[in-house]
Amino acid sequence: MAEIVEDEKRMPLLEHLVELRMRLIYALCGFMFCFFIAFYFADSIFGFLVEPLAAQMDRANARMIYTALHEAFFTYVKVAFFAAAFVSFPLISAQIWLFVAPGLYKHEKGAFLPFLIATPVLFFAGGALVYYFIFPLAWEFFLNFQTAGGPGSLPIQVEPKVDQYLSLVMQLIFAFGLGFELPVFLMLLARVGIVTADGLAEKRRYAIVGVFVFAAVLTPPDVISQIGLAVPILLLYEVSIVGARMIEKKRAARQAAEDEAV
Repeated sequence: MAEIVEDEKRMPLLEHLVELRMRLIYALCGFMFCFFIAFYFADSIFGFLVEPLAAQMDRANARMIYTALHEAFFTYVKVAFFAAAFVSFPLISAQIWLFVAPGLYKHEKGAFLPFLIATPVLFFAGGALVYYFIFPLAWEFFLNFQTAGGPGSLPIQVEPKVDQYLSLVMQLIFAFGLGFELPVFLMLLARVGIVTADGLAEKRRYAIVGVFVFAAVLTPPDVISQIGLAVPILLLYEVSIVGARMIEKKRAARQAAEDEAV
């Protein structure tokens, strides 16, 4: 009899583990499929990432170099990895949702799903901002340090390495994408009651300092990138305060309805 009770207690856990394994396999297979497709188009994807730099350089004399035999190959591998992670994220998040959703109440599903949808949208918005607005300004700033040379001096010309350029580009895309997730993070904290709208408003001055420190750490040492990251995050911080107030109003209305029902 004890063995039967023990088996009944173990089965739900085993079922959860089997479900988790299945979701992980689906997510991994989706990622690997996207990786091989992205690796096939890695040259074109890297060309897309290089376009903002090429637009600022003299195309007749501009070039990119690699100094190790394996450098270009591993750069394309990294390009495929980042592209696959970005493209497969909806599938991975869907698998997370399918694993978590059965254990949630209806109102919890309605609360969690918008944040799950907003996460990739905001990350993409941050990446688009840095690609179309920050890259042209930042690359123009850095290229201005080239000199033509003259009597008694040698010209200074830039010859970017493919791996260093990719690292810089992905660092900026990651910084902007992560920064744009601030509303999701703060509004989740507001929903569970860890932070309040009034508390966020009172700590605005500390948030401003923290945002500029965050921008200084995750971006290159140029004012354009740092301000270009800090200003949108501060605007999103204000959006988070508004969102937190809306969450609090809905919570108060729901609590009042429950009290009336009782």
